[in-house]
Amino acid sequence: MTDRPTTVSFLSDLIGFPTVSCDPNRDLIDYCAGYLRSIGASVDIITAEAGRKANLFATIGPQDVPGVMLSGHTDVVPVDGQAWSKPPFEAVIEDGRVYGRGTADMKGFVASALYCASKVAERQLKTPLHLALSHDEEIGCVGVHSLIDMLADAPVKPAMCIVGEPTSMAIATGHKGKTAIEATCIGSAVHSALAPQAVNAIHLACDLISQIRYLQDDIAVNGAQDTAYDVPHTTLHSGLVTGGVVLNIVPDHAIVTFEIRNLTTDNPDKILDRLRAAIAPVIAVARRRAPHADIAFNVINTYPGLDTALNEPVVDLLAGLTGSEQRIKVAFGTEGGLFSQKLGIPAVVCGPGSMEQGHKADEFVTLAQLDGCDAMLAALIDRLEYGIG
Repeated sequence: MTDRPTTVSFLSDLIGFPTVSCDPNRDLIDYCAGYLRSIGASVDIITAEAGRKANLFATIGPQDVPGVMLSGHTDVVPVDGQAWSKPPFEAVIEDGRVYGRGTADMKGFVASALYCASKVAERQLKTPLHLALSHDEEIGCVGVHSLIDMLADAPVKPAMCIVGEPTSMAIATGHKGKTAIEATCIGSAVHSALAPQAVNAIHLACDLISQIRYLQDDIAVNGAQDTAYDVPHTTLHSGLVTGGVVLNIVPDHAIVTFEIRNLTTDNPDKILDRLRAAIAPVIAVARRRAPHADIAFNVINTYPGLDTALNEPVVDLLAGLTGSEQRIKVAFGTEGGLFSQKLGIPAVVCGPGSMEQGHKADEFVTLAQLDGCDAMLAALIDRLEYGIG
């Protein structure tokens, strides 16, 4: 590493860590921690999975003043089954683009944040810069919770947060929440020649899916609307169905995995209550033949939406840093909703690249987008030096 690494050199190093969510991210965290400590940052590491994975929280500047937190996740989605024309875990620079897994989502922002930190170390800040790096975001923002718990107990919390997910440097003030549910359908098994005497668990699953569709249609027409989103209403989606063993046995067990992606004005628990009420008659009929018949819901993951008011100081700050008048809301989720809900830290989403390039073969971020992020964070340093009141 040179005395003054660049964003691209940081990104090249970060891509070299194959931090797919199912694999450790500790080497990447240690790399970031080592560099940040070398420039004088205060660094905390919060470990998980017997040290295989970790979150990082670093501060440059005064410790007793609320600062601006740059937040990014370090995990990436798998490359299995994708037709890459370039090595996914090596940075390849061609035609003004940096190719590699995680370039857009979202190691490009993490690299820019590290470069920003290298310049902050030379300045005397009145308002500190915080850097938060988390694991297992790609599987539902599950890794960041231990970092949030640490911050909840901290004497001084960040004043605001910039989540660097790819928005093409537009300022995103909101995203939907998500709740993932596993519905276990319990019927009764019998030889298929006697099928009418049993309760087919797959049929129960079909009845549930039908009610999910009916509820989705009703919400689309009669539910809350937010036209800042491409899909302006809360959505329900059945994504996985399993059940049955062989054709000549009526299945007594089936599982439907579905999700709710809700506007912040919609409560996913109330939506689940509506769905339970809708399937109650189905269960009642099934129990006439099999008293133990049931459709049981188990929430396997949930995170809240984000809806930051346009007059929040963090929105004004980003507008000044980027010069952008554009305000958007994004379809994907982030840890920003958790920071806002659990810690009361106002958050926005703004980072280099586009999710159109994320999660695909030959993922890339343009050098122009990285330059734009560097410029935004350079302007942030100037503001931190004079203080953000």
